[in-house]
Amino acid sequence: MNKFVILFYVLLKVLAVNCQGRIVGGYAPVPHSIRYIVSLQTTRGQHFCGGSLINRYWVLTAAHCNIGSDQILVVAGDYSLSMYEGTEQYSQPQRLIPHPEYNQSTNNADIMLIKLKTPVALNGYVSIAPLPRQNASMPEGRVCRVSGWGYTSSNTNQIPSTLRTVKLPVISSVKCNSTNSFNGSITYNMICAGYSAGGKDACKGDSGGPLVCEGRVYGIVSWGNGCADARYPGVYTAVSKYRRWIDRTIFSSYGRCSKY
Repeated sequence: MNKFVILFYVLLKVLAVNCQGRIVGGYAPVPHSIRYIVSLQTTRGQHFCGGSLINRYWVLTAAHCNIGSDQILVVAGDYSLSMYEGTEQYSQPQRLIPHPEYNQSTNNADIMLIKLKTPVALNGYVSIAPLPRQNASMPEGRVCRVSGWGYTSSNTNQIPSTLRTVKLPVISSVKCNSTNSFNGSITYNMICAGYSAGGKDACKGDSGGPLVCEGRVYGIVSWGNGCADARYPGVYTAVSKYRRWIDRTIFSSYGRCSKY
């Protein structure tokens, strides 16, 4: 991407009015301390989803964030969406690869890989997020962290522009699937996380972002019922259920054989 194109995106960033928001009930982390997160933006510089850098050429996000490769700009090294910091790296997708079993109605297999046209440079502001092994699980009560630029409330879109993060405990699928909650809508390929009292959650604009447990991306912000509702915790795509698919997809793109 030449310097004139980069300048164009920088100007869009400065001028754009962001309507996407932040994590509910969270806090602003130390700037650039969460270096694996990326912002998916429209070509007009409007943030709409998050993602995780898992390879210099690859980003992991949610399949429902697919708006077309020619409409997406991937920004790594970002912290504040409203100002140019000089740490940002702008990349264009070469290809979007949603999971072939993604179901928009049930939200099952809500996972997508983005291959970038050019590699991202790893530095003090950008790093790669480790993934769990196939079928690895997190026990109920284990505290994880979700980050993003999503709404701070389901009732407003007026929020600050910096990255937010919040710590949430994993909730058992049995509890999440109970009649008092999602009533059977949680599949084997999903994780729930949140507090029984509510008040803390991911929200609109956080979609595709990482739920990190023990230093690895175990979940992808997928769906829910409102934001931070005590009855309805956040629902995440269980990354460990798709580790083999992720590896096969990446390896095959380089013409290599998968070991699985």
